[in-house]
Amino acid sequence: MLHVCPLSKLEDTLHVAAPTHVLSLVSPGTDVVLPVEPKPAHHLVLEFNDIAEERDGLIAPQVEHVERLLAFAEQAQANGSLLVHCWAGVSRSTAAAYIITCAALPEADERALAQHLRKVSPVATPNPLLISLADTLLQRNGRMIQSIKEIGRGAETFEGNQFSLEPAALAELA
Repeated sequence: MLHVCPLSKLEDTLHVAAPTHVLSLVSPGTDVVLPVEPKPAHHLVLEFNDIAEERDGLIAPQVEHVERLLAFAEQAQANGSLLVHCWAGVSRSTAAAYIITCAALPEADERALAQHLRKVSPVATPNPLLISLADTLLQRNGRMIQSIKEIGRGAETFEGNQFSLEPAALAELA
């Protein structure tokens, strides 16, 4: 199971979902403190700014971030469940959820997965640079990028909603 939330809902989501793994996608210097109970067995923090292109003074997502994200997600799926969060739960974490789902379902239709993401998170606006990097790594030939462009920007919000995805249940979209 894959759970997604903003940082402000991290503690509540940890208690409800009880994931074995947590992936924190945060800006450099953001302090992420997991509560003592329940404490997931594994926690990966990837630090980069939520930007869609290189900008002076900021750290853009890099291919190494996506590689680490994918490896961590694969480990989580094999051994438990994963909670992904970013600051607002709108851009970095929803991009990660889409990337992880596409990787878990290599035969699935990228457009159908993007439309499902929009259904479970009306505010999702996946970071386009993360999507582009993953599209290349997963050899999707631009289909991930196009699918995210087609769902467009999510509804205006201060922060995203908590949602869950079960990649195995989405296999019918293959």
